[in-house]
Amino acid sequence: MSSPTFSSTITRLTLNAPGSTCSSELSANPWDTPSGYGPGASQGDQAPANFPRQQKLPQQYLSASEEELDARIRAAKETLGDDVVLLGHFYQRDEVVKYADFVGDSFQLANAALTRDEAKYIVFCGVHFMAETADVLSRDDQAVILPNLSAGCSMADMADAPSVQQCWDELMELYRDEEDDGRAAVIPVTYMNSSAALKAFVGRNGGLVCTSSNAKTVLEWAFERGRRVLFFPDQHLGRNTAKAMGIPLEQMPLWTPRRELGGNDADTLNAAKVILWHGFCSVHKRFTTAQIDKARAEHENLRVIVHPECPMEVVDAADESGSTDYIFKAIAGATEPTTFAIGTEINMVNRLAEQYPQHTIFCLDPVICPCSTMYRIHPGYLAWVLEELVAGRIVNRIEVPQAEQADAKTALERMLAARP
Repeated sequence: MSSPTFSSTITRLTLNAPGSTCSSELSANPWDTPSGYGPGASQGDQAPANFPRQQKLPQQYLSASEEELDARIRAAKETLGDDVVLLGHFYQRDEVVKYADFVGDSFQLANAALTRDEAKYIVFCGVHFMAETADVLSRDDQAVILPNLSAGCSMADMADAPSVQQCWDELMELYRDEEDDGRAAVIPVTYMNSSAALKAFVGRNGGLVCTSSNAKTVLEWAFERGRRVLFFPDQHLGRNTAKAMGIPLEQMPLWTPRRELGGNDADTLNAAKVILWHGFCSVHKRFTTAQIDKARAEHENLRVIVHPECPMEVVDAADESGSTDYIFKAIAGATEPTTFAIGTEINMVNRLAEQYPQHTIFCLDPVICPCSTMYRIHPGYLAWVLEELVAGRIVNRIEVPQAEQADAKTALERMLAARP
């Protein structure tokens, strides 16, 4: 899939609003961003102590104009030829995505890279956990590169390996005397938006990874093998999926890290079917039922589609919910001019509005607060990593430790087998 062509003549939604803490300046100089997640939807989230730091770019990239960076990126890509494949996530900024060989969600992109056997270098214009997944699935002789090491994910950071292990140990102790009916007491499931360490954790403990498109199939797989599911890090995807499967809310307790039994009592956890981790996506948490009500009042025959990382009340109020790929296909498949209100990251919404001008497509959130860390990938960083490759140097390589590779790949392969 090649990157689409974007028109500069279409009026775009702005990234700022009166009184908003979001700003269009987010796209300008991410090297000036303070430590942590920086401005955008995740600015209120607490970054972990080991949050990755990106080295300062050489001055030539800091001072280069947009036109100069464009010329340098294109020249470096042409020089590298088939040795490099460049991946751009749906949520990535346009001025980076326009160079991508493939555009898609995190798992689509990791798989797309595998179709380029000749590529020595996989440059992933997304965030850290995506690059880790690509490294797990790619060959040992291929190098995965993240242009800016500070492009993390606050949701993924909400479930760290020590906290999940502590949760697991407490659950194993609680369930140790349960009658053995041939099924495990609990099956761990991690969302794709998690570290390689957690993918390895579920792999070695009989669990698997899920995406927003196959979460129902994954939960069905887990319930065939266990009496309960521990679902992390996104509580909303877990709750929305389990609720749609008929599991009552009272059987979905929330596990809060660093509290005894996650802030629950033993009876609640014994009766649980899905134990939800206290994590969320700061972009999708911003969508509300009031936004949907306002959109319906202003537009007739409105079709509201939201991502399942949105809160349950928002998913219930929408006409449809689905993954980024679902949203893309729903709009692409609409045969009559339609007004769409979309609840997902603004870059994807803007791009869909440009690609399908026969429809009216807008974002539900009037403030339009973008993903803080996805914006860390700036053309300056992309030019730098590509020109370093031309010079024979690999910078910002993402390497999952060998101790985690096998178990993480097992979890991903189980996910691949769990097709909707």
